[in-house]
Amino acid sequence: MLLHTKNSRETVELGKRIAGILRRGDIVGFTGDLGSGKTTMIKGMVSRLTGMKAKSPTFVLVNEYPGKVPVFHFDLYRIKYTEELSSIGWEEYIGRGIILVEWAERIEKILPPGTIFVRMEIENGKRKIKITGLKGRIENPHPQKKS
Repeated sequence: MLLHTKNSRETVELGKRIAGILRRGDIVGFTGDLGSGKTTMIKGMVSRLTGMKAKSPTFVLVNEYPGKVPVFHFDLYRIKYTEELSSIGWEEYIGRGIILVEWAERIEKILPPGTIFVRMEIENGKRKIKITGLKGRIENPHPQKKS
């Protein structure tokens, strides 16, 4: 699925809509350059799933957001080796809630089958968002405009 957003507000709203179809146990891996909108989309997801305001966990590696289904937001920008995840208990998070992973390409080898991937790029001043792994769950995350 290929989508575009024109600004941060649209990216947050898209994150909220996608969050509505996520389930406990889902892992969503975000890839893309710095400034491509990964954290912005995650802010929308965390807001919809927990009612809380997301912060970038760059310096703590993971932020936990309690809720009916807890959300675990990992930022792996500073991770060099997948083995480093063991020190923060990565395995203990799997299946407990929804895991959102920025810089997922750094641990792609250990992500389980069924991981949803969100590839974000900036193209002509807009965000180009390619989502894979949601087949059968969502047809069109953009609501129909009323005339």
